[in-house]
Amino acid sequence: MQDWIVHKVLANAVDRFPDQPFLIYEDQLISYKELDDVTDVLASALLQEGFGRGDKIAILALNQLEWLYTYFAAAKIGVGVVALNVRYRDSELEYMLNNSKTKGIVSISGHQSFDFVQFFEKFKDKIPTVEKYIFIGYGFEGSLSFDELLARPLDRGRLEAAKQAVLEEDTAVVIYTSGTTGKPKGTMITNRSILASAKAQADHLSLGAGDCTVGSLPLNHVGGITCAVHALLVCYGSIVLVPEFIPEKVLQVIHHVKPTVFGGVPTMYHMVLNHKHINQYDLSSIKVCIAGGSNVDPTQCEMIETKFPNAKIINLYGLSETSGACIMTRLTDSLEKVQQSIGVPIGDFSLMIVDAEQKELASGEVGEVAVKGGCRAKGYFELEEETRLAFSEDGWLYTGDMGYLDHEGYVILKGRKKEMYIQGGYNVYPVEVENILMSHPKIGFAAGIGVPDSFLGEVGRYYIIPREGATITEEEVKSFCQQHLADYKVPRQVVFVSQLPQTPAGKIQKSALKEQYLKQLQ
Repeated sequence: MQDWIVHKVLANAVDRFPDQPFLIYEDQLISYKELDDVTDVLASALLQEGFGRGDKIAILALNQLEWLYTYFAAAKIGVGVVALNVRYRDSELEYMLNNSKTKGIVSISGHQSFDFVQFFEKFKDKIPTVEKYIFIGYGFEGSLSFDELLARPLDRGRLEAAKQAVLEEDTAVVIYTSGTTGKPKGTMITNRSILASAKAQADHLSLGAGDCTVGSLPLNHVGGITCAVHALLVCYGSIVLVPEFIPEKVLQVIHHVKPTVFGGVPTMYHMVLNHKHINQYDLSSIKVCIAGGSNVDPTQCEMIETKFPNAKIINLYGLSETSGACIMTRLTDSLEKVQQSIGVPIGDFSLMIVDAEQKELASGEVGEVAVKGGCRAKGYFELEEETRLAFSEDGWLYTGDMGYLDHEGYVILKGRKKEMYIQGGYNVYPVEVENILMSHPKIGFAAGIGVPDSFLGEVGRYYIIPREGATITEEEVKSFCQQHLADYKVPRQVVFVSQLPQTPAGKIQKSALKEQYLKQLQ
């Protein structure tokens, strides 16, 4: 790609396919040219309001047109977007807006029963860097209207000057890590890194102008903004926006719009595949089902293959720190390979498995997964020590995930470095046990953590959601695991639950499970 700058990639799409629909939202089709025109006006209005290169503007909205209008407008003038989730409340918003030194915020007026206008009007003193409040809908006195900004006259000369100043290494979006461990860190994803990941993904999957993806992963996560929006932007495809993940809504979109790509984390697939009316929907248009976030267990793979009859299942591995996808299985891989591995590096990215001293390990040896390439983000905003530990000076990103390379160079993921527990001197990776548990016909979902034990040091505590209508006992669970796992991997504690805590991106939040457990001990 000649210029790794978001607004130049959009301009290229306009030159080649001006009338091609890019965004599909409810009954609206927004072409590349229409998006370019609208975001020119919004970018000009933001310049008038005092935003400039290097500033930050936060977006608190659903997967809707205004989210992407703001993002592409900000990209044109070098303003970094701080991507927020509508589930966030005072503690998260106070920390993230202050930490990122956000200058302005674009927000929906409300969501469900929560009034963001009232909230921000009372909250202003706690976020002193925020000077501009722009509401999609009604606002408070002194705030700005999103629609009014879109109605302003365009200052073409000023806008073109701002566009010329944008660089590849400018921050395009700040995404806060989902907080599975510790305090969220603001990952600075650049123009270059987000496009490098998106281009590598699109090329790896042979996506083109005729492809359309389901945009149900949140846009404040790389699964939404990179793996959906930018991956289809670089190949001149389209995206059908789903405001928020609701299984029936996703099924309706696939049935009516006929997209070719669907992506989600395993919890999303679980909810879609187990929807009681799934057989009433035509899912035959989907040619690629992308599963990201964590290993897809074998049983779920088989269900995807059954319910999406024309789809190839692809594992995708990526983090905020890699701006999106960096490792994926191949279109030619067997189902068995997809069940076992997260894949190989895509594009021209490199990877290695390293020990605790960050020395490369041989195939078959378990260590930390390290990734190198254009997808690597710039670091964590104003967190020098955390950036130094994860982002090496020679270009490697140390992911904190554990795995090993098989004899073909595929990565076998074992789980988070901090998720591993040591039971009686043996290393146990919960994901391996979870995959076995979810192959049981009565188990819908499982998540494991290590908890202290006076004799063994640590033992496995596994939270299980039974399948709808199924009844299963702790003894059945342990007996099943004994048939398939080494004795030290068999769960010592089994807890049956109706739901599990999730991060905003839909991953199981194991830090919350640990917190719940520790509270019970008090």
